[in-house]
Amino acid sequence: MATNLATSKLDGILEKATEEVPLGREELLLLLGLSDEEDLSKVYETARFLRTRYFKDRVFIYGFVYFSTYCRNECAFCLYRKSNRSLVRYRKTDLEIMETALSLVESGVHLLDLTMGEDPFYFDNRESGFEHLIRTVEHIKKSTDIPIMISAGVVSVQILRKFKESGVDWYATYQETHNQDLYRKLRLGQSYDERMERKKLAQKMGFLIEEGLLTGVGDTNEDLVNSLEEMKKLGADQLRVMSFVPQKDTPMQNFLYVPRSRELLIIAVMRLVFPDCLIPASLDVDGLNGLAERLNSGANVVTSIIPPQSGLAGVSNHSLDIEDGNRTVSKIIPVLKDCGLVSASREEYAEWILQRH
Repeated sequence: MATNLATSKLDGILEKATEEVPLGREELLLLLGLSDEEDLSKVYETARFLRTRYFKDRVFIYGFVYFSTYCRNECAFCLYRKSNRSLVRYRKTDLEIMETALSLVESGVHLLDLTMGEDPFYFDNRESGFEHLIRTVEHIKKSTDIPIMISAGVVSVQILRKFKESGVDWYATYQETHNQDLYRKLRLGQSYDERMERKKLAQKMGFLIEEGLLTGVGDTNEDLVNSLEEMKKLGADQLRVMSFVPQKDTPMQNFLYVPRSRELLIIAVMRLVFPDCLIPASLDVDGLNGLAERLNSGANVVTSIIPPQSGLAGVSNHSLDIEDGNRTVSKIIPVLKDCGLVSASREEYAEWILQRH
């Protein structure tokens, strides 16, 4: 009898989600607490149904240019934290950024994500430090007219404005969690409020906003529901969740592994809460092998396409699938096909951005 009641309750929640009636806190907690395979299957099916309602069988593909691995911060989870002396860092030249960008555009991506740590070379020199990067962005826009996301940390208001003027469409700077106590343990010495306020300001300037969570870092289901509520308040256009991968020579290198099923369920619940938003399936955590399960959970963007022989790293798994060419558009197309999906056209992505604005 209890099983029948539980099934009936889940079916009722999923019916509400299908009708796009906002789900309450207790309903979201129930979804995030599911573990039965049959129940999970129903949630994933509903997530795919809602994705199809807004995006049909189309998926967007993002190229990733991690152009500097230097950083002034000490994030407890990050390989590239300032005090980690065990890795060889790099800072790409303007020409190298440009060449990689053009190569990704040629390969068929819909957007370029230009990412770095908070590199002191840029931040300590203030406006003059970013001048070359802003000019490079202008050149890329002039040559390709491709949408660009900038993921360069908490940049100043003046720099943010210059990025907007140069043609940048998206601003991404993740909180990782909206539990402020947990945030302080993850992003040591960084202001929670400043990070959040910079996103809100970017939104007012006309940027589209991506918000991101890290799961498996001590976050609870209550924390996740709080994050979904904060993302809704923010009005984020793209919402990401990634599983934490313990990094050698960081304070969290011995952190307990959390099953990937948690990330998949969060992706699906995000789709139920934000049916018309973009939700990435990142290649950065499990590479090509983990792509299908993320798409089948309701994701509709493939991120972290990195060309081989470009000397670029990833974030969670800095070398995974890069040099063997598994993070290329040509390798992901067959996976999309197996999931009943296709790569969208550039025009379809541009149209989505226009509508979102």
